[in-house]
Amino acid sequence: MKPLENKQILVTGGTGSLGQTLVRRLLAGELGLPRRIVVFSRDEAKQHYMRLDYMRRETATDDVIYENSRDRLVFRIGDVRDPNALRSALKGTNVVFNAAALKQVPSCEYFPYEAVQTNIIGAQNLVEAVRDHGQEVDTVVGISTDKACKPINVMGMTKALQERILLEANRENPETRFMCVRYGNVIASRGSIVPLFVEQVQQGLPMTVTLPEMTRFLLSLDKAVDTVFAAITDGRAGETFVPKVPSANIVDLAKAIAGKDDVPIEFTGIRPGEKIHEIMVSEEECFRTAERGNYYAIMPVLPELRGNGEFQQALEGEYSSKDGNLSVPEIRELLAGTSGEIGRFLSAGK
Repeated sequence: MKPLENKQILVTGGTGSLGQTLVRRLLAGELGLPRRIVVFSRDEAKQHYMRLDYMRRETATDDVIYENSRDRLVFRIGDVRDPNALRSALKGTNVVFNAAALKQVPSCEYFPYEAVQTNIIGAQNLVEAVRDHGQEVDTVVGISTDKACKPINVMGMTKALQERILLEANRENPETRFMCVRYGNVIASRGSIVPLFVEQVQQGLPMTVTLPEMTRFLLSLDKAVDTVFAAITDGRAGETFVPKVPSANIVDLAKAIAGKDDVPIEFTGIRPGEKIHEIMVSEEECFRTAERGNYYAIMPVLPELRGNGEFQQALEGEYSSKDGNLSVPEIRELLAGTSGEIGRFLSAGK
Protein backbone atom coordinates (compact mmCIF):
# COMPACT_ATOMS: atom_id res chain seq x y z
CA MET A 1 0.00 0.00 0.00
CA LYS A 2 1.30 3.45 -0.90
CA PRO A 3 2.29 5.58 2.13
CA LEU A 4 -0.32 8.34 1.67
CA GLU A 5 -3.24 6.20 0.52
CA ASN A 6 -6.45 7.23 2.32
CA LYS A 7 -4.52 9.51 4.70
CA GLN A 8 -5.67 12.93 5.85
CA ILE A 9 -2.94 15.48 5.16
CA LEU A 10 -2.35 18.95 6.56
CA VAL A 11 -0.14 21.35 4.56
CA THR A 12 0.75 24.44 6.57
CA GLY A 13 1.74 27.29 4.28
CA GLY A 14 -0.07 25.40 1.55
CA THR A 15 -0.63 28.49 -0.62
CA GLY A 16 3.10 29.16 -1.08
CA SER A 17 5.11 28.14 -4.14
CA LEU A 18 6.21 24.81 -2.66
CA GLY A 19 2.83 24.23 -1.00
CA GLN A 20 0.89 24.60 -4.23
CA THR A 21 3.18 22.24 -6.14
CA LEU A 22 3.01 19.74 -3.27
CA VAL A 23 -0.80 19.88 -3.20
CA ARG A 24 -1.03 19.35 -6.97
CA ARG A 25 1.10 16.23 -6.78
CA LEU A 26 -0.69 14.92 -3.70
CA LEU A 27 -3.98 15.20 -5.60
CA ALA A 28 -2.43 13.27 -8.49
CA GLY A 29 -2.02 10.33 -6.09
CA GLU A 30 1.68 9.65 -6.67
CA LEU A 31 2.12 8.20 -3.17
CA GLY A 32 -1.47 7.06 -2.93
CA LEU A 33 -4.66 9.07 -3.05
CA PRO A 34 -5.22 10.92 0.25
CA ARG A 35 -8.64 10.92 1.88
CA ARG A 36 -8.41 14.66 2.45
CA ILE A 37 -5.85 17.45 1.97
CA VAL A 38 -6.20 20.50 4.20
CA VAL A 39 -4.46 23.68 3.02
CA PHE A 40 -3.75 25.75 6.12
CA SER A 41 -2.55 29.34 5.67
CA ARG A 42 -3.28 32.87 6.82
CA ASP A 43 -3.73 34.48 3.37
CA GLU A 44 -7.37 34.30 2.31
CA ALA A 45 -6.63 35.91 -1.07
CA LYS A 46 -4.09 33.23 -2.01
CA GLN A 47 -6.53 30.53 -0.88
CA HIS A 48 -9.25 32.11 -3.04
CA TYR A 49 -7.09 32.12 -6.17
CA MET A 50 -5.74 28.65 -5.48
CA ARG A 51 -9.32 27.37 -5.23
CA LEU A 52 -10.22 29.11 -8.50
CA ASP A 53 -7.17 27.61 -10.16
CA TYR A 54 -8.45 24.10 -9.50
CA MET A 55 -11.88 25.02 -10.83
CA ARG A 56 -10.36 25.99 -14.21
CA ARG A 57 -8.55 22.73 -14.99
CA GLU A 58 -9.07 21.67 -18.59
CA THR A 59 -6.60 19.04 -19.81
CA ALA A 60 -7.09 15.33 -19.28
CA THR A 61 -4.48 14.99 -16.54
CA ASP A 62 -5.73 18.10 -14.82
CA ASP A 63 -9.29 16.75 -14.91
CA VAL A 64 -8.16 13.94 -12.64
CA ILE A 65 -6.62 16.45 -10.24
CA TYR A 66 -9.71 18.64 -10.41
CA GLU A 67 -12.09 15.77 -9.68
CA ASN A 68 -9.91 14.80 -6.74
CA SER A 69 -9.79 18.39 -5.49
CA ARG A 70 -13.59 18.65 -5.41
CA ASP A 71 -13.79 15.65 -3.12
CA ARG A 72 -10.57 15.99 -1.17
CA LEU A 73 -9.20 19.54 -1.09
CA VAL A 74 -10.17 21.71 1.89
CA PHE A 75 -9.01 25.22 2.79
CA ARG A 76 -8.61 26.56 6.34
CA ILE A 77 -7.63 30.06 7.38
CA GLY A 78 -5.15 29.94 10.23
CA ASP A 79 -1.63 30.73 11.38
CA VAL A 80 1.02 28.42 12.87
CA ARG A 81 1.56 31.17 15.44
CA ASP A 82 -1.90 30.31 16.85
CA PRO A 83 -1.78 27.06 18.86
CA ASN A 84 -5.56 26.74 18.96
CA ALA A 85 -5.88 27.06 15.18
CA LEU A 86 -3.27 24.31 14.76
CA ARG A 87 -4.98 22.01 17.23
CA SER A 88 -8.27 22.43 15.42
CA ALA A 89 -6.69 21.82 12.01
CA LEU A 90 -4.95 18.66 13.25
CA LYS A 91 -8.16 16.81 14.05
CA GLY A 92 -8.18 13.60 12.05
CA THR A 93 -4.79 14.38 10.46
CA ASN A 94 -2.29 11.60 9.72
CA VAL A 95 0.51 13.45 7.90
CA VAL A 96 1.71 17.06 8.27
CA PHE A 97 3.88 18.97 5.82
CA ASN A 98 5.07 22.11 7.59
CA ALA A 99 5.77 24.58 4.76
CA ALA A 100 4.66 27.70 6.66
CA ALA A 101 7.57 30.13 6.87
CA LEU A 102 8.91 33.62 6.59
CA LYS A 103 11.64 32.96 4.03
CA GLN A 104 12.72 36.24 2.41
CA VAL A 105 16.24 36.84 3.71
CA PRO A 106 16.23 40.69 3.81
CA SER A 107 12.72 40.81 5.31
CA CYS A 108 13.78 38.51 8.13
CA GLU A 109 16.83 40.73 8.78
CA TYR A 110 14.60 43.80 9.20
CA PHE A 111 11.90 41.97 11.17
CA PRO A 112 13.75 39.21 13.04
CA TYR A 113 11.14 38.57 15.70
CA GLU A 114 8.48 38.07 13.03
CA ALA A 115 10.66 35.27 11.66
CA VAL A 116 11.08 33.85 15.16
CA GLN A 117 7.33 33.74 15.70
CA THR A 118 6.57 31.87 12.48
CA ASN A 119 9.66 29.72 11.94
CA ILE A 120 10.49 28.80 15.55
CA ILE A 121 7.43 29.34 17.72
CA GLY A 122 5.22 28.04 14.92
CA ALA A 123 7.22 24.81 14.84
CA GLN A 124 6.97 24.45 18.63
CA ASN A 125 3.22 25.06 18.44
CA LEU A 126 2.97 22.26 15.90
CA VAL A 127 4.96 19.86 18.07
CA GLU A 128 2.78 20.62 21.10
CA ALA A 129 -0.40 20.28 19.06
CA VAL A 130 0.72 16.88 17.81
CA ARG A 131 1.66 15.82 21.33
CA ASP A 132 -1.59 16.99 22.93
CA HIS A 133 -4.19 16.54 20.22
CA GLY A 134 -2.65 14.66 17.33
CA GLN A 135 -2.72 11.06 18.41
CA GLU A 136 -3.46 10.01 14.84
CA VAL A 137 -0.48 11.92 13.34
CA ASP A 138 2.07 9.36 12.17
CA THR A 139 4.44 11.64 10.19
CA VAL A 140 5.56 15.29 10.26
CA VAL A 141 7.89 16.66 7.58
CA GLY A 142 9.41 20.10 8.17
CA ILE A 143 10.42 22.07 5.07
CA SER A 144 13.82 23.63 5.73
CA THR A 145 16.51 25.36 3.65
CA ASP A 146 20.21 25.26 2.88
CA LYS A 147 20.42 28.56 4.76
CA ALA A 148 19.85 26.58 7.97
CA CYS A 149 23.30 25.02 7.51
CA LYS A 150 26.00 27.21 9.09
CA PRO A 151 23.47 30.06 9.23
CA ILE A 152 24.56 33.68 9.06
CA ASN A 153 21.14 35.28 8.48
CA VAL A 154 17.97 35.40 10.55
CA MET A 155 16.02 33.24 8.14
CA GLY A 156 18.69 30.51 8.31
CA MET A 157 19.04 30.81 12.09
CA THR A 158 15.32 30.43 12.64
CA LYS A 159 15.10 27.52 10.20
CA ALA A 160 18.05 25.81 11.91
CA LEU A 161 16.20 26.03 15.22
CA GLN A 162 13.03 24.80 13.53
CA GLU A 163 14.93 21.71 12.38
CA ARG A 164 16.16 21.02 15.91
CA ILE A 165 12.70 21.55 17.45
CA LEU A 166 11.02 19.17 15.01
CA LEU A 167 13.72 16.49 15.14
CA GLU A 168 14.01 16.59 18.94
CA ALA A 169 10.24 16.04 19.11
CA ASN A 170 10.89 12.38 18.26
CA ARG A 171 12.07 11.79 21.83
CA GLU A 172 8.73 12.56 23.47
CA ASN A 173 6.52 11.54 20.55
CA PRO A 174 7.68 8.04 19.59
CA GLU A 175 4.39 7.29 17.80
CA THR A 176 5.06 10.12 15.33
CA ARG A 177 7.93 10.23 12.83
CA PHE A 178 9.35 13.77 12.69
CA MET A 179 11.70 14.49 9.76
CA CYS A 180 12.99 17.46 7.79
CA VAL A 181 13.99 18.18 4.21
CA ARG A 182 16.61 20.77 3.35
CA TYR A 183 17.13 22.13 -0.15
CA GLY A 184 18.53 25.13 -2.02
CA ASN A 185 17.27 27.90 -4.27
CA VAL A 186 14.01 26.94 -5.98
CA ILE A 187 14.12 28.15 -9.58
CA ALA A 188 10.59 29.51 -9.90
CA SER A 189 9.67 30.40 -6.31
CA ARG A 190 8.40 33.87 -5.46
CA GLY A 191 11.20 36.32 -4.71
CA SER A 192 13.99 34.12 -6.15
CA ILE A 193 16.65 35.30 -8.58
CA VAL A 194 15.57 33.51 -11.77
CA PRO A 195 12.14 35.23 -12.15
CA LEU A 196 13.88 38.54 -11.40
CA PHE A 197 16.43 37.96 -14.17
CA VAL A 198 13.69 37.02 -16.64
CA GLU A 199 11.75 40.17 -15.77
CA GLN A 200 14.85 42.34 -16.18
CA VAL A 201 15.60 40.86 -19.61
CA GLN A 202 11.99 41.26 -20.75
CA GLN A 203 11.97 44.92 -19.67
CA GLY A 204 15.37 45.71 -21.17
CA LEU A 205 16.93 46.43 -17.79
CA PRO A 206 20.44 45.57 -16.59
CA MET A 207 20.67 42.27 -14.70
CA THR A 208 21.55 42.86 -11.06
CA VAL A 209 23.99 40.51 -9.30
CA THR A 210 25.28 41.13 -5.80
CA LEU A 211 28.85 39.77 -6.13
CA PRO A 212 30.77 38.05 -8.98
CA GLU A 213 31.68 35.13 -6.67
CA MET A 214 28.08 34.35 -5.68
CA THR A 215 26.91 30.74 -6.19
CA ARG A 216 23.66 28.92 -5.49
CA PHE A 217 22.15 25.44 -5.71
CA LEU A 218 19.41 25.18 -8.34
CA LEU A 219 16.39 22.93 -8.30
CA SER A 220 12.85 23.02 -9.59
CA LEU A 221 9.74 23.04 -7.46
CA ASP A 222 9.05 19.49 -8.57
CA LYS A 223 12.52 18.39 -7.47
CA ALA A 224 11.81 20.00 -4.10
CA VAL A 225 8.60 17.95 -3.86
CA ASP A 226 10.55 14.86 -4.96
CA THR A 227 12.73 15.40 -1.89
CA VAL A 228 9.68 15.62 0.35
CA PHE A 229 8.29 12.41 -1.17
CA ALA A 230 11.66 10.66 -0.75
CA ALA A 231 11.60 11.51 2.95
CA ILE A 232 8.05 10.15 3.25
CA THR A 233 9.03 6.93 1.46
CA ASP A 234 12.53 6.23 2.81
CA GLY A 235 13.13 8.58 5.74
CA ARG A 236 13.51 7.53 9.35
CA ALA A 237 12.58 9.46 12.46
CA GLY A 238 14.98 12.32 13.10
CA GLU A 239 16.58 12.39 9.65
CA THR A 240 17.04 15.38 7.36
CA PHE A 241 16.82 14.64 3.63
CA VAL A 242 18.97 16.65 1.20
CA PRO A 243 18.77 16.32 -2.60
CA LYS A 244 21.77 15.93 -4.87
CA VAL A 245 21.33 18.92 -7.16
CA PRO A 246 23.53 21.08 -9.42
CA SER A 247 24.87 24.50 -8.50
CA ALA A 248 25.82 27.56 -10.53
CA ASN A 249 27.69 30.81 -10.38
CA ILE A 250 25.08 33.57 -10.42
CA VAL A 251 26.90 35.49 -13.17
CA ASP A 252 26.72 32.38 -15.36
CA LEU A 253 23.05 32.04 -14.44
CA ALA A 254 22.45 35.60 -15.63
CA LYS A 255 24.31 34.91 -18.90
CA ALA A 256 22.26 31.75 -19.46
CA ILE A 257 19.00 33.66 -19.09
CA ALA A 258 20.17 36.58 -21.26
CA GLY A 259 21.03 34.13 -24.04
CA LYS A 260 22.11 35.86 -27.24
CA ASP A 261 21.11 39.28 -25.94
CA ASP A 262 23.93 41.52 -24.77
CA VAL A 263 22.44 42.43 -21.40
CA PRO A 264 24.69 44.40 -19.03
CA ILE A 265 25.27 43.03 -15.53
CA GLU A 266 25.40 45.42 -12.59
CA PHE A 267 27.01 44.39 -9.30
CA THR A 268 25.01 45.82 -6.43
CA GLY A 269 26.87 44.51 -3.38
CA ILE A 270 25.90 41.86 -0.89
CA ARG A 271 22.44 42.23 0.67
CA PRO A 272 21.65 42.09 4.39
CA GLY A 273 22.11 38.52 5.60
CA GLU A 274 23.19 37.11 2.24
CA LYS A 275 25.76 34.31 1.95
CA ILE A 276 28.28 34.05 -0.89
CA HIS A 277 28.01 30.26 -1.11
CA GLU A 278 25.24 28.01 0.20
CA ILE A 279 25.91 24.79 2.10
CA MET A 280 23.44 21.91 2.37
CA VAL A 281 25.57 19.56 4.50
CA SER A 282 28.25 21.03 6.77
CA GLU A 283 31.68 19.50 7.37
CA GLU A 284 30.48 18.61 10.88
CA GLU A 285 27.31 16.94 9.59
CA CYS A 286 29.10 14.90 6.93
CA PHE A 287 30.28 12.43 9.60
CA ARG A 288 26.66 11.42 10.20
CA THR A 289 25.40 11.60 6.62
CA ALA A 290 24.37 8.54 4.62
CA GLU A 291 23.54 8.16 0.93
CA ARG A 292 20.00 7.26 -0.14
CA GLY A 293 19.97 7.07 -3.93
CA ASN A 294 19.67 10.64 -5.24
CA TYR A 295 19.62 12.07 -1.72
CA TYR A 296 21.70 12.43 1.41
CA ALA A 297 20.18 11.61 4.79
CA ILE A 298 21.66 13.48 7.75
CA MET A 299 21.30 11.50 10.97
CA PRO A 300 19.98 13.41 14.01
CA VAL A 301 22.49 15.24 16.18
CA LEU A 302 21.11 13.58 19.34
CA PRO A 303 22.75 10.14 19.62
CA GLU A 304 19.70 8.54 21.28
CA LEU A 305 17.70 9.26 18.12
CA ARG A 306 20.22 7.65 15.77
CA GLY A 307 19.88 4.11 17.00
CA ASN A 308 22.69 1.56 16.88
CA GLY A 309 22.59 0.70 13.19
CA GLU A 310 25.77 1.08 11.18
CA PHE A 311 25.93 3.20 8.05
CA GLN A 312 28.50 4.16 5.45
CA GLN A 313 29.58 7.80 5.58
CA ALA A 314 28.65 9.39 2.26
CA LEU A 315 30.63 12.66 2.36
CA GLU A 316 34.20 13.56 3.27
CA GLY A 317 33.56 17.28 3.40
CA GLU A 318 30.83 19.88 3.22
CA TYR A 319 28.30 19.85 0.38
CA SER A 320 28.57 23.41 -0.95
CA SER A 321 27.31 25.37 -3.97
CA LYS A 322 30.85 26.59 -4.65
CA ASP A 323 31.83 23.17 -6.00
CA GLY A 324 31.11 21.61 -9.41
CA ASN A 325 29.26 24.56 -10.95
CA LEU A 326 27.35 24.11 -14.20
CA SER A 327 28.48 25.76 -17.42
CA VAL A 328 26.30 28.42 -19.11
CA PRO A 329 24.93 25.92 -21.72
CA GLU A 330 24.19 23.40 -18.95
CA ILE A 331 22.30 26.06 -16.98
CA ARG A 332 20.22 26.97 -20.05
CA GLU A 333 19.38 23.30 -20.59
CA LEU A 334 18.35 22.91 -16.94
CA LEU A 335 16.15 26.00 -16.97
CA ALA A 336 14.57 25.18 -20.34
CA GLY A 337 13.44 21.84 -18.91
CA THR A 338 11.48 23.43 -16.08
CA SER A 339 7.73 23.91 -16.31
CA GLY A 340 5.96 27.25 -16.33
CA GLU A 341 7.02 30.69 -17.49
CA ILE A 342 10.77 30.16 -16.96
CA GLY A 343 10.89 27.06 -19.16
CA ARG A 344 8.77 28.73 -21.87
CA PHE A 345 11.02 31.80 -21.82
CA LEU A 346 14.20 29.76 -22.32
CA SER A 347 12.61 27.36 -24.81
CA ALA A 348 11.52 30.33 -26.96
CA GLY A 349 15.15 30.80 -27.98
CA LYS A 350 16.13 33.75 -25.83
